[in-house]
Amino acid sequence: MLELKQEPQKLTAFLSGEIDHHRAKELREAIDFAVREQYPPTVILDFRRVTFMDSSGIGLIMGRSRLLEEYGGTLEIHNPPPQIRKVLRISGADRLAVIRSYAEPPKQPDPAAPAPPDAEQHAEQKEAEHEYAQ
Repeated sequence: MLELKQEPQKLTAFLSGEIDHHRAKELREAIDFAVREQYPPTVILDFRRVTFMDSSGIGLIMGRSRLLEEYGGTLEIHNPPPQIRKVLRISGADRLAVIRSYAEPPKQPDPAAPAPPDAEQHAEQKEAEHEYAQ
């Protein structure tokens, strides 16, 4: 699946799943179409949810890098998982784009879940359990 987010100064492509020769053409066409509509200064390929990438993914990055060079745009790769980062480094694709990693947004606590006990309450509970066991 591909989700595109267009903003005035950037286009972000949220990639997911496997990027192999079956999907690369579809991704390439969708991203190129969006780029040519807007010519954004920055194109971001967000790899946070990518689980696998073969040489077709490297080709995807190289082609988008060339497209952006044609009009002075910049390519960024965001949030590549460790195995994808390794493929980027080994292939040299890490020299074609700025690579950035951002932490996942903090998870909000479930309002239905019981609140964790504070330290004092926890200590009192442990003491009571210890006395009961004796």
